[in-house]
Amino acid sequence: MERSLSAGNRLANSSLGGLPGVVGVAYVVQAEGGVPRGLAVLGVLGFSVLAVRGYRLGVTYDHARITVRGYLRTRVVDRGDITGITDFPAVRWTSRDGRTRWTPLTAFVTGAGETSASRVRKEHAVRKLRQWAVRGGG
Repeated sequence: MERSLSAGNRLANSSLGGLPGVVGVAYVVQAEGGVPRGLAVLGVLGFSVLAVRGYRLGVTYDHARITVRGYLRTRVVDRGDITGITDFPAVRWTSRDGRTRWTPLTAFVTGAGETSASRVRKEHAVRKLRQWAVRGGG
């Protein structure tokens, strides 16, 4: 099962990298000299990655594991290691060496400037994840 966001939320999340990337492109065009231009190109590439990852934020889960796609990394956690879904929201889990870990569900964090429909959709997704975690899958 996949829990992802609406198109509007996806575009808003990708703007975190997209808008600075556009500014970076404008700077690349105007920059004089190799080093400033090269650094600007690296910045544009980094912001491009952030924009794509922002667009792809979400959670995929099945009977055996959950995959959380965030801005900076993708984490796969086995179902048996999950101890709960917090209110933040985040996945609490225990690593193989026994350490308690915490992986935020960035896609489903709600904010003050959101529409009520978006908030309800995110809360529904977190509720479904909690049910999945309690039942042990599916």
